[in-house]
Amino acid sequence: MNYEYISIFENKKIYYSECGTGSPLLFLHGNTASSNMYAQIADKYKQDFNVILLDFLGHGKSDRLNEFPADLWFYEAMQVIAFLKEKNYSDVNIIGSSGGAMVALNVALEASELVGKVVADSFEGEKPNKIFTENLLTDRANAKADNNARMFYSYMHGSDWEQIVDNDTAAIIQHEKEIGRFFHKSLNLLKADILLIGSKEDEFMSAVADDYLEKTYKDMIQKIGHGKIHLFNSGGHPAMITNQDEFYKISRDFFL
Repeated sequence: MNYEYISIFENKKIYYSECGTGSPLLFLHGNTASSNMYAQIADKYKQDFNVILLDFLGHGKSDRLNEFPADLWFYEAMQVIAFLKEKNYSDVNIIGSSGGAMVALNVALEASELVGKVVADSFEGEKPNKIFTENLLTDRANAKADNNARMFYSYMHGSDWEQIVDNDTAAIIQHEKEIGRFFHKSLNLLKADILLIGSKEDEFMSAVADDYLEKTYKDMIQKIGHGKIHLFNSGGHPAMITNQDEFYKISRDFFL
């Protein structure tokens, strides 16, 4: 059974739910998504973990924002840290996918005392991918006109999904222009055990280079000084959804 709750951050309500028993396992969703993206796969973990799903502000069932800050993934990490402190959680394992992976790493860098292990799935690396950003306006316009994408956005957020997508698009473009890095602290300060996962066929990453994730992840692990990498040969973005069964087995073994 899922239990639904509300947390407060900067006088706004953050929706979250919990199910299962065991040590806490927090799922962090990606850009333009919500905790609904984990509705199916999260159920697999509940026999071993207390599974926690939350919607960042401006997403899903959480309170809306008029606009998203440019430093979005750090701002979302601050929401997570405040939430974990409010709940008195520590040694929390985290799975973050796409933008949620950057949030997860920010949480681990900024509040290492709260975090156990981190699985970071299908993300750009330390810095924005300029090719992705340059194509973003066109890609998002095409997505908003695509029936399957519209259904996805509506399932994630409800009837106001278009404003959320537009807010996200504006934040990504502003971030690349004004900030240009996802993490405030150096990667060599990361203490948590880390597993970087992705798919070699990720349509966003392979559009830049066939070996984009492999090179990016290897560079990050070298800077961190520890950690593991697993790349699936097939599957799209994000890998945890397109390789769901294998991802579950690999991540479960990593956490346990």
